[in-house]
Amino acid sequence: MTVTTLPTALTDPRATIPSAPARTPDVVYVPAPDGAPADAPRVFTAISAVMRDAMPVGKDQRNEQQNYRFRGIDDVMSAMAGPLRAHGVFILPTIAEHQQQRDGKMTRTLITMRYRVYGPAGDCLVADVPGEAFDYADKATNKAQSAALKYLLFTLFMLPVDGRSIDDGDRHHPEPTPEHRAEQQQRQQQDRRQQRGQGQQQQRGPRPARKAVPEQAPARPRRDYLAETQAARSREEFDKVRADAVAAGAPEDYLARLDQVAAQKRAAAAEQPVEQRRGPIADAPRRAMEWTKDAPASEQPVDQDQERAAALGEMYDAARAAGLANRAEADETFANRHQCQPAESTVAQLREMRDDLLDAAKEASA
Repeated sequence: MTVTTLPTALTDPRATIPSAPARTPDVVYVPAPDGAPADAPRVFTAISAVMRDAMPVGKDQRNEQQNYRFRGIDDVMSAMAGPLRAHGVFILPTIAEHQQQRDGKMTRTLITMRYRVYGPAGDCLVADVPGEAFDYADKATNKAQSAALKYLLFTLFMLPVDGRSIDDGDRHHPEPTPEHRAEQQQRQQQDRRQQRGQGQQQQRGPRPARKAVPEQAPARPRRDYLAETQAARSREEFDKVRADAVAAGAPEDYLARLDQVAAQKRAAAAEQPVEQRRGPIADAPRRAMEWTKDAPASEQPVDQDQERAAALGEMYDAARAAGLANRAEADETFANRHQCQPAESTVAQLREMRDDLLDAAKEASA
């Protein structure tokens, strides 16, 4: 410890107390001001007198969470308050340096306290003491100041300690809440599992590199042969669609569905009216020929004009039998039933209307 005599601030306004570095605290001495009583004890004498009257401070406080005993700052201040007052000594604290940082959920505080210990004559010793503390809330600075003051009093006045606890560590830790203790335990368990995993990995050695899987070409969209069959406009188009389905490995039941759709289209084309009109119906005879030109003889339609003319005549005969006045009335009745004129209808519609009219005639004559 270095003791340096400095000019007093009262005699020299320019005199200042040099601040010592926080990591290597220095101790300086400021003499008593001019006019101080010559017989007043200087600070060194007063400190010696306080040391004689100081009482031992034992580890009477206990941390139940972490299970250790410690000397609290309250006990130290209570032990020193009487001797300091009796010998005219007081301490003026200031903070020379202050640093704070977050460490997880805790706040860590590092401070350098500058204490001026004054004696009865007005002279003083200036000492820098570090302090450090952690806290989960806003008490880290308070705890750091308490720690610095406690160790200033212990080291400056050489406070006696309880002999029974002299070998114990003089610790002062923050008291975590149950939630924080659970979090600490969980973190410790994770660290242990990670260490075990690293040890097992070292024993097994490095894992072999995985073989690169070649990239597969994107799958082509699946063809809908059923929709293509429904959209086919000729027998040649259907045969091509069916051949593609066979080449793709389509099952027999699927091919049977394609054949069924083709047969239904041929039957529908055979029932289209003969009259040539604008719109989709105008192409019906041509589509019927396209779908039936390669069909077996048993599936070939008879002369459409003759069959339709016969069906139309039978419908008008049934209309007369049912009591309709004339052909115009028969056409109107047919249009109300099928939403089209007889000349634009199919053979099936004409025969259906014929049967209905004959049934009506039988009921009227009964």
